[in-house]
Amino acid sequence: MTEGITHSTDEGFMRLALRLARKGKGCVSPNPMVGAVIVRDGRIIAEGYHRRCGEKHAEINAIESATESIAGATFYITLEPCTHYGRTPPCIDALIACRPGRVIIGTTDPNPKVSGKGIQALQRHGIKTEVGVLGEACRELNEAFFKYVRTGLPFVTVKFAQTLDGRIAAATGHSRWISSPPSLRFAHRLRSLHDAILVGSGTILMDDPELTCRLVRGRNPLRIVADSRLRSSPEAKVFHVTGGLRAIVATTRRASAKRRRLYERAGIELLEMEGDPTGHVDLPGLLTALGRREISSLLVEGGATLITAFLKQHLADRLIVILAPKIVGQGINAIGDLGIRKMDDALPLSFRQIRRQGDDLIVDALLNKNGPE
Repeated sequence: MTEGITHSTDEGFMRLALRLARKGKGCVSPNPMVGAVIVRDGRIIAEGYHRRCGEKHAEINAIESATESIAGATFYITLEPCTHYGRTPPCIDALIACRPGRVIIGTTDPNPKVSGKGIQALQRHGIKTEVGVLGEACRELNEAFFKYVRTGLPFVTVKFAQTLDGRIAAATGHSRWISSPPSLRFAHRLRSLHDAILVGSGTILMDDPELTCRLVRGRNPLRIVADSRLRSSPEAKVFHVTGGLRAIVATTRRASAKRRRLYERAGIELLEMEGDPTGHVDLPGLLTALGRREISSLLVEGGATLITAFLKQHLADRLIVILAPKIVGQGINAIGDLGIRKMDDALPLSFRQIRRQGDDLIVDALLNKNGPE
């Protein structure tokens, strides 16, 4: 973009780059979602986004789609251009070779291999560079990537549906269906946006779910069952969904050799973890193991024991609650004892969105791990 274009216009073009970036949802992990827009004299001359992990990055796709020379034009990129060889060559070299007049970047890349280096390279070549336009939105877009790159651990979303009085099942254990059909489709969409989904053995024994995203179009996640003693059956649906979908079981030494052989004969992968003091799968250890497998986002769907453990151990980053307009009275609580005895110690949340989905309300919040300010 030439001189004289206002900052509000910069924000408008960055919003477009963000919309482009979101097209890569569910396809680019463990890479970030990135969008790029190239503008000359207020006219968009090219657009691009990162479509799939291992394929060309947003900047390259934008450059290759340009309808005219890029020299002197303005680039809008949601994330700092990469400077290292990964699955693809560094984008910064191609960007500099185009001789843009100005580069507007939403946020820096937290990856130590990149952070600040792309910006410095642009500035060394005399290219005007601005960072931070819609920075908060650009960081939120890739919150899973940011956590994964900084810690090596997946970003954890805990999701459950409950009645208005806080039950995830009736006293008998019956839970189908608490939420409305539109909420079920929302839940399947949420699955498609995560690398993996985790449930406990109790959920498998009670509901025998497939844990796919069959109600929407999208990628099915890796399915994981936390089962310290291998109580669930290797004949459960989760292990026999067609289409080559993978499912693994996280277990411990408490599982007998006889039970192990049943799973091994069925060709089901067992991931042996340490047990925690209660005998269940050690969840911090499991998150570390998943991070090593390049799982950057994990959706935890329950049941109550698993949900409670993630919250009690402060392992969750995001909480999504589907609140159904139903009351059942006595039943199974969504969340068990967290050891909290004073309201001052309650887990603090930051609400991001509350919206209607069919007959239900969906509450989307972040866990504030640093406590109240």
